[in-house]
Amino acid sequence: MAYSAEISRDNPACILFVVDQSTSMGHSISETASKASFVADVLNKTIQTIAVNCTKADGVRDYFQIGVIAYSGKDARFDLPAPLSERKISPISLIAANPLRIESRKHHITDASDRPTTVDVKFPIWFEKRNRGSTSMCAGLTLALDAVREWCETHAKSYPPTIMHVTDGHPTDGDPEPISRSIMSTGTSDGGCMLFNLHVDTGGAGPIHYPNSAAGLKDRYAQRLFRMSSELTEKQLAYLRTHGRQVSPGAKGFIFNGGLEAVVDFFDIGTRPALSADR
Repeated sequence: MAYSAEISRDNPACILFVVDQSTSMGHSISETASKASFVADVLNKTIQTIAVNCTKADGVRDYFQIGVIAYSGKDARFDLPAPLSERKISPISLIAANPLRIESRKHHITDASDRPTTVDVKFPIWFEKRNRGSTSMCAGLTLALDAVREWCETHAKSYPPTIMHVTDGHPTDGDPEPISRSIMSTGTSDGGCMLFNLHVDTGGAGPIHYPNSAAGLKDRYAQRLFRMSSELTEKQLAYLRTHGRQVSPGAKGFIFNGGLEAVVDFFDIGTRPALSADR
C-alpha cells in the first residue's frame, strides 16, 4: 500500500518548503501582517513544532529532513542560514541547533485566575521574510525537483518527500506544470512525491479548500495549480474531516485564495506524515 512506509531515524521523511518571495508577497494579508511576514512566521513555527515533536530524552531525533527554497526575480535559492545553507536538505537536529536568531515574541494567554495576560516567548527564526522581484516559480520548482530526485536516490525505501509550495502570483519564467509532473513522478518505493500548492489570498473570489475537481475554479491559473497538486492520502482526508473540513474522495492538496487560517491549515496538513514515526 502506497504512503505507508514507517518513518524512523533509519528511514526519515523529507519535507521541502518552496516559497514565493516576489514583490506582491509584500501586500497585506491582515491589518498587521504582509503575506511574506505571515508565511515566514508560520513556516518558522512549523519547523519549531517538528523539532519539538522529534525531541526525546536523548535529544532531537532525525525522523525528518527539511529544506527551504525561496524564489524571486530570475532565480531561486536554498534559504536556510549557515551552515544549513551548504546543504539542500538537512536533518531536523541540525536545523534545530542552527537558527538564524531567536526573537522574543509577545504571547497572549489566560492565567490561573482566567484573566488575559501577556508573556514573552522565545521564537527561533530560520527563514526571513522578503518580497522583491518577479515570480520565478519555474526556477523554484526546478530546484525542488533536483533536490528530491537526489534525496530519493539515497532514501529509496523511505516515505516519499512532501513539497509545500506557497505563492500568490502567476509565474513569470515559463510554465511550471511540466515541472510539477516531474516532481510527482519522482519518488521512492512507497509512492510518488506529494506536491501541495497554496495560493495566498489576493482578494476577489472566495477561498476554495482542497477541491476534487477544477470545475469550480474560474481562474485559468487556479486550474493549473489544481492540476499541479497531488491527491490527498486517505489519512490526510480523514484528518481534515475530523477537523471540520468537508473533503471528498479525490481531493487535492490545493488551496486557492486562502487567508490567514488557510495558511496555517495548509502547513499543518502537509507536514503530517501518514504514519507516526518510530519513537
